[in-house]
Amino acid sequence: MELEMYDHSDGKLTDHDRELCEGVLAFAAREINLTPYSSMSVTFVRNPEIKEINRKYRGVDRATDVISFAINDDDDDVFEQLAGEERLDLGDLFVSLDKVDEQALFLNHSKDRELAYLLVHGFLHLNGYDHETKEEEAKMFAIQERILTNYGLPR
Repeated sequence: MELEMYDHSDGKLTDHDRELCEGVLAFAAREINLTPYSSMSVTFVRNPEIKEINRKYRGVDRATDVISFAINDDDDDVFEQLAGEERLDLGDLFVSLDKVDEQALFLNHSKDRELAYLLVHGFLHLNGYDHETKEEEAKMFAIQERILTNYGLPR
């Protein structure tokens, strides 16, 4: 999987965060058997920027932790249509590093666990998983926890 990362965090993003992002997303891609001919981006932001994105695209005027913009939200057959070496663009994630810090403290776990959780959660959304119903939630969250546990960041 090709991964592009962008830093809009005003120096808050560390090399360790970048390595964790690359590692956990590559691991997650293998866990769900994602085609190697896929790509996505992750942009690391602070609360003011993610608040503006949340307001503009979701109509919610508050900062959130992760927002995913799936390229193929309306095309259920896109994964079957991939042929040869055509690149499958999954979409874009925006992650608030301020929320990573806040939520890690609130949940009493490591920043690594929180960052990986948000990355995997958003990644699964980009791959068609959702939690609108109890059944969808159970499936998505089970996969999410399996990935994080197997990666070495259990709850």
